[in-house]
Amino acid sequence: MVAYLIALLGATLAGAINTLAGNGSAITLTILMEVLGLPADVANATNRVGIVTQGAAGTWAFHRAGRLRVTAGRQREMWLIVVLTSLGAILGIWLSLIVDNATFRTIFRYLLVVMLAVVLVNPKRWLVATHPEAALSLWVAVPAFFAMGVYGGFIQMGMGIFFLALMVLVAKYEIIQANVVKGIVVTIYTGIAVAIFAWRGLIDWPMGLLMAVGQTVGGYLTAKYAANHPRAGVWAYRLLVVVIVGAIAKAFWV
Repeated sequence: MVAYLIALLGATLAGAINTLAGNGSAITLTILMEVLGLPADVANATNRVGIVTQGAAGTWAFHRAGRLRVTAGRQREMWLIVVLTSLGAILGIWLSLIVDNATFRTIFRYLLVVMLAVVLVNPKRWLVATHPEAALSLWVAVPAFFAMGVYGGFIQMGMGIFFLALMVLVAKYEIIQANVVKGIVVTIYTGIAVAIFAWRGLIDWPMGLLMAVGQTVGGYLTAKYAANHPRAGVWAYRLLVVVIVGAIAKAFWV
């Protein structure tokens, strides 16, 4: 009973973290594998159930607050990012079914260190959209967001951090608007992942649905707060730093 309570509370916290920053899967995957004892492949698949419901709830909350309203140019660009990332995710999902992820976990540890440096250098870049209407180069967008989708489809953990870095530092989106796009992207490609993993019989549905409740509540409430709070971008940035530091500590020393 205690393990299930930990799973529910941990999932709620993960939903909040995923909505504002990313890497909430570091919490849920740890609970699924270390607390509940699920095999790594089943934990990886089961974890996606809550990510779908949380992403959908967060996106709905942002929509209710009017955060999906963007200029025509940005709207076309936003859906291009959604399509590119989702296509890449399909390849990543396929790779997760055939490739041992031990090497990728090792690479991930060092990528987190690089990401922490990127986030900490000139923090103002994360809090202001310096060129809100600047066109995103296709030469940058196609390989970058497709590769981002491959990574997210394969392992998911840390996807939010890397995606936000692309959206804020490369595509020049304000951090809360970047979170809106992230929610749409993650919901779409993770829905595809859940269908594939379910077909392969890798999802523990009772546990997946329990954690989905927590992640959905955490994601919706956080998005509702972030969409209307004037300092939400600042707190999103701070949370991003804390999450990355925590992930590095877990990856290297825990």
